[in-house]
Amino acid sequence: MASSPVKTCVMLLNLGTPDAPTPAALRRYLSEFLSDTRVVEIPRVLWWLILHGIVLRLRPRKSAKAYKSIWTDRGSPLLALTQDLADAVRRVLDSDGHDDIRVEIAMRYGNPSIISRLEALRRLQVDKLIVMPLYPQYAAATTASAFDAIAAVFKTWRRIPALNFIAGYHDDPAYIAAVSESIRSFHAAHGAADLLLFSFHGLPQRCRDLGDPYVEQCLDTAERIAAQLGLPHVAWRVVFQSRFGKAEWVKPYCVDVLKSLPCEEIRNVDVVCPGFAVDCLETLEEIAITNRDIFLAAGGVSYRYIPALNAGEGHARLVAGLIKERL
Repeated sequence: MASSPVKTCVMLLNLGTPDAPTPAALRRYLSEFLSDTRVVEIPRVLWWLILHGIVLRLRPRKSAKAYKSIWTDRGSPLLALTQDLADAVRRVLDSDGHDDIRVEIAMRYGNPSIISRLEALRRLQVDKLIVMPLYPQYAAATTASAFDAIAAVFKTWRRIPALNFIAGYHDDPAYIAAVSESIRSFHAAHGAADLLLFSFHGLPQRCRDLGDPYVEQCLDTAERIAAQLGLPHVAWRVVFQSRFGKAEWVKPYCVDVLKSLPCEEIRNVDVVCPGFAVDCLETLEEIAITNRDIFLAAGGVSYRYIPALNAGEGHARLVAGLIKERL
């Protein structure tokens, strides 16, 4: 029997990754990423001079070294784990009777590109597209940029499919439950530390001042998870990581807090990053390795990173649930 035509497609969209852990690949990736006006909101001429005169001359080699430390036989962890998640979501949808839905992945920067995936779907004559950026908390630099890229492609099409764009899910009960269960399982297996740090990717303070709800959503996510775990306020904190450049970013900075904790007699720390759907450079290298070394050098004794949800069953079911709500 011939298979049914594809009418609905789900696109799981992640930030992106270089094609290889090399300076040349990083230069291409960073050039695309840092040229996005949603990512860097300073005058174009000034930023062009900084980007091409300084950043792309110095940063690719340093970043390539960091990527190389986490690269796997399957390539980039972010790409491989995003594909694993898509496969897991497809299995859940199939088991729930939605085997006619296609599940694809795309990257905002790098490959597989949004335009290549959309062109493939156009050839399949997909009628409905559900796009889910894998960013639980909304920020213009991530979520809105993803929408920009989708819209830029659709502007060139005569006929566009019905579009349902999931702009965030920071307070979705299934998301809160999945992260909470991940932490609970980790503590059941390894015991709980003195303090649980919720570390979210940083944001320039100016973006918050201009109206991004990101920080408030991060705080709300952490509050909900802590409440579900029954944690008292003294047992957890929220910090922000991955600061870039000299501008002021939202505080407290993760690194500064890690350096100060041993002075507060807190020497055992667990760190979880609920804003990252799957593990990537920022979690596997920055959080799990670099920041661990910083904490131990400051007098810490135990530092553990609790992995992202990745392709776990709870994650696949929460993503599938968000999708089914939009069918």
